[in-house]
Amino acid sequence: MVSTMRVIGLLLVVLLVSACGTSSTTTAPTAAPIEQTQATAAAPAPAQTLRYAFGGGPVGGVFQVYADVLSLIIKEKVPGVDITAEGTGGSAENLRSVNAGDRQFGIVYSGDVALGALGQLPDDPTVYDKVMPVAPLYGGVAHLVVSEASGINSVNDLVGKRIALGNAGSGAALSAERYFKALGLFDKIKIEYLGYSQAAAAMADGQLDGFWVLAGFPNASVREAAAATKIKLIDIYTPGVEGGFFQQYPFYSQRMLTGGAYDGVPNDVPSFQDTALWVANADVPEDIVYRALKAVYLEGGLDRLREAHPSAKEMGLEIGITGIANKLHPGAVKFWTEQGVQIPDNLK
Repeated sequence: MVSTMRVIGLLLVVLLVSACGTSSTTTAPTAAPIEQTQATAAAPAPAQTLRYAFGGGPVGGVFQVYADVLSLIIKEKVPGVDITAEGTGGSAENLRSVNAGDRQFGIVYSGDVALGALGQLPDDPTVYDKVMPVAPLYGGVAHLVVSEASGINSVNDLVGKRIALGNAGSGAALSAERYFKALGLFDKIKIEYLGYSQAAAAMADGQLDGFWVLAGFPNASVREAAAATKIKLIDIYTPGVEGGFFQQYPFYSQRMLTGGAYDGVPNDVPSFQDTALWVANADVPEDIVYRALKAVYLEGGLDRLREAHPSAKEMGLEIGITGIANKLHPGAVKFWTEQGVQIPDNLK
């Protein structure tokens, strides 16, 4: 009888221990792993930040103003993009660096994009075919600024004179080289390569007779020069027509330098312009370019650009893709198509 009771007692102990063990392993531990699994599934994967560079231009130039503002807009409005504006020599340097992928965005003149895609840049047969326009920005207007003391009254008076053409490799320097070669004057001028602000200061000090600018109108460095010394702006449109310059380079168009914009220049002066283009490397994702355009044109970016420089008044949805002669970036095709812009097949 005692033995039987001991056996029953032992069985009860075993059952109680088993029950306790079962309850401790099935309730407490299982709740936490389920919650952890749900939390892990709900947490988004960390986004990868894309680090981009935006090629601007020299100090005192409009390119750098646009690059600074556009970079800030993109950084603020396009998630996952960290972008920095970089000072450069200008159009030609931006063309080369964007094509190589060293910079993802830049500002390049339409003429340089067109000739670069054909491998027809001066002394450079490289075909730059990875540079794709995104949007036109403004007309880069050519200025031939001379000091009154230089005695220069026309393009033909430049023979033997000291003229700065902009930074070496810049859009200004390339346009000046095309212009003066077309007129047979390039080898007859004492050429220097200086940025606009440096050139304005050098002319005021009597170290230069004049300088060439291709930039948004009006230009701050020309205003600096006019404040420091008496200046004149020379008619470069009429000699260009007579010398066949515009037949050779049809992407340039007539533009007046409006009188009164600079001290001492009360009358309009005939000139010409090229269109400054916002460009992107072909490998930049379509969605990044599309979102960047939306931020600029539909989310207040235009107001910021117009506050930064008056030439941005030339931008707008109604302008569309005017001034663009090369294939658009796919993100730009999507954006402009949504805005009702008719895009020719050769630009898609």
